[in-house]
Amino acid sequence: QVRLVESGGGLVQAGGSLRLSCAASGMSFSSLTMAWFRQAPGAEREFVAGVSWSGSSTKYVDSVKGRFTISRDNAKNMVALQMNSLKPEDTAVYSCACRLGMIVKTTPQQYQYWGQGTQVTVSS
Repeated sequence: QVRLVESGGGLVQAGGSLRLSCAASGMSFSSLTMAWFRQAPGAEREFVAGVSWSGSSTKYVDSVKGRFTISRDNAKNMVALQMNSLKPEDTAVYSCACRLGMIVKTTPQQYQYWGQGTQVTVSS
């Protein structure tokens, strides 16, 4: 059974930074890709960033490019999302997800396993 556990969420002022982490267990395939999604109140779940588990490919939604960085540590089975220059519109529940495949996808239907989510609140 695959389990994903997020941490690092919290309350931060606009312009500040947070670093989210996702610890994965129960994975035996190096071809897994990891991604972060977010969902704000009244909005659809949105792809934020993704990284190939065994490769170097990354993908970001346009609204976070240049501000967020996704990274991985395969030895620790961890994926992180460094979020800088945070804006109030970044406020959402951020969830970690993984899929079996080499390509980063941007739709939640492509991901089979999900963490519980961590709240990120950015005040103006």
